[in-house]
Amino acid sequence: MTILITGAAGEIGSRMVRRFHAQGHTVRALVLPGDPLATHLGDAAQIHFGDVTKPETLAEAFAGVDVVYHLAAVLLCEDAERFRAVNVEGTRNVAAAAEATGVRHLIHISSASVVYPKTTHYSRSKRQAEDIVTACRKVRFTLVRPTLVYDRDGGLEFKLYADFVKRYPVVPLVAGGRARKSPVHVDDLLSGLLAMAGNPITFGKTYNLSGGETVTLRELAELMLARQGRSKPMLTIPASLCRVAARAWGALNRRPLLMEHTLAGLTQDADLDHSAATQDLGYQPIGVRAGILR
Repeated sequence: MTILITGAAGEIGSRMVRRFHAQGHTVRALVLPGDPLATHLGDAAQIHFGDVTKPETLAEAFAGVDVVYHLAAVLLCEDAERFRAVNVEGTRNVAAAAEATGVRHLIHISSASVVYPKTTHYSRSKRQAEDIVTACRKVRFTLVRPTLVYDRDGGLEFKLYADFVKRYPVVPLVAGGRARKSPVHVDDLLSGLLAMAGNPITFGKTYNLSGGETVTLRELAELMLARQGRSKPMLTIPASLCRVAARAWGALNRRPLLMEHTLAGLTQDADLDHSAATQDLGYQPIGVRAGILR
């Protein structure tokens, strides 16, 4: 197949490029103009420079493609308009380009945050993006909701939490670290994603690509410290106090210690059921205790 990956210069996208190339597929990588990470893809992909917020830059990359993996997105930012421009309108442009060029299968990488009861600019943008994809009539689609992704070097949100745990002599736990998570190892995430390409059983479905074990954020902090042979006391910080502090810092035009999306992630569960992926794709993720050791 000919497979196009948007956001291909990122950590997940670049690994997908190399995996699909090794399987013998023709891989195209949509990369922002001037992105220095494009050089890391080597000869594993045909590089197409474009921007999902600029539809006029997409047609050439999409022409003749069988499967599109849409990874390009803004994850952490303080600008609601940026979320709208990239995550919502960028997805609209990708879906339109896929339909216009006869793409067979559009696989949209969403987020576990779309199920949060308390929404954020980020989670709302990802939910709107899902709605855009499911409204497609000329291309088959699949939605994917990964949970907290990690590997040896982290994964953006996982690494931020690990750095947070390491930073202080006493670990501050927002709302006591009671939020439940199912961290997914990047190898398992990739196995699930690669199994979807052009696979008719996945058409029109939503898959939760979560890990094989649920832990609280307190337990995750303890695992992270134990992996380093360390232990620290932990202090519960009320979520309401963190929100007040974040708003106060924002009012002073200073970067908040905890952004809206970060606070939402620290206080809400993301332990989604992956049984549909197991049934359809043979998806068998490992638990985070084994994954951290790996």
